[in-house]
Amino acid sequence: MHAPTRIAGGVSELKKILVIGSLNLDIVAKADRIPATGETVLARYGGQFGGGKGANQALAVAKLGGDVTMLGAVGADAAGDFLLRSLRENGVNVENVMRVPTEPTGQAWIVLNSRGDNSIVVLSGANSCVDAAYIDSMRPVIERADIVIMQLEIPIETVCHAACLAGSLGKTVILDPAPAVPDLPGELLANIDYVKPNETELELLTGCPTGEHQKGAQQLLVRGCKNVIVSLGERGVFCHESGKEAFYMPALPVKAVDTTAAGDSFLAAFALGLARGESVRACADFAQRVASIVVTRPGAQSSMPAAAELGKL
Repeated sequence: MHAPTRIAGGVSELKKILVIGSLNLDIVAKADRIPATGETVLARYGGQFGGGKGANQALAVAKLGGDVTMLGAVGADAAGDFLLRSLRENGVNVENVMRVPTEPTGQAWIVLNSRGDNSIVVLSGANSCVDAAYIDSMRPVIERADIVIMQLEIPIETVCHAACLAGSLGKTVILDPAPAVPDLPGELLANIDYVKPNETELELLTGCPTGEHQKGAQQLLVRGCKNVIVSLGERGVFCHESGKEAFYMPALPVKAVDTTAAGDSFLAAFALGLARGESVRACADFAQRVASIVVTRPGAQSSMPAAAELGKL
């Protein structure tokens, strides 16, 4: 039982968060630089970690004290066992994650350079089996949720279907549009309450040059999204709520070691702020604090802080 959350005017139960998305085993290599096309670079072994944008976000919510359930798919293999065990031990409800005997668990190969920047290649594996029929079978789980988080590491048709269903049920829908595609379907955007691209993804989504955050965000608002949150890495975050004045918020100054899960942790913390009834500005501030810790540590899920590390929340 999660403790009640105090909001203006009284005390309210913490809202339930549902993450629908990918689960991957991350295999990390450390190199002086990320190889160019056709180049071979020698690297050092960096370890294996639980990953996948969906699983990362679910685990981050749980470690920060949220009430979170995960929907997605893994293979009937040791990697799947490892991922589910890790999520379960950290407080994520994985009761309805699908096991797929015909596909391997998703995997991601990550190259980290000396500055902590990364390049990632992803094998979808069982993630590609998360389809509309599975989403429909999980309707009771979606009905019990208040906030639904999704990404684009499962089939986009499934994301659209889940967003439409969640929207029709009155849920708050958050989309992390990664990996970004040039043209998101209008029916998807119309059911998104919060979309959180980074600035590269914003350019891919809208065609607006990097740096023109206001123009890109406005385009997404016109296309149906209600609120746009653009993460800018070491330069902070840009927020534009529909009908309100946009604002920038600077990042906290830290030395980055590994940026792999920074965006996932940011989104998870932002969603948890919404679950506690906070304003967009307060949610963004909390998310920045969480991300500033994550980038100073190696790994994806292993780098995510617990609530106690951020002081009184």
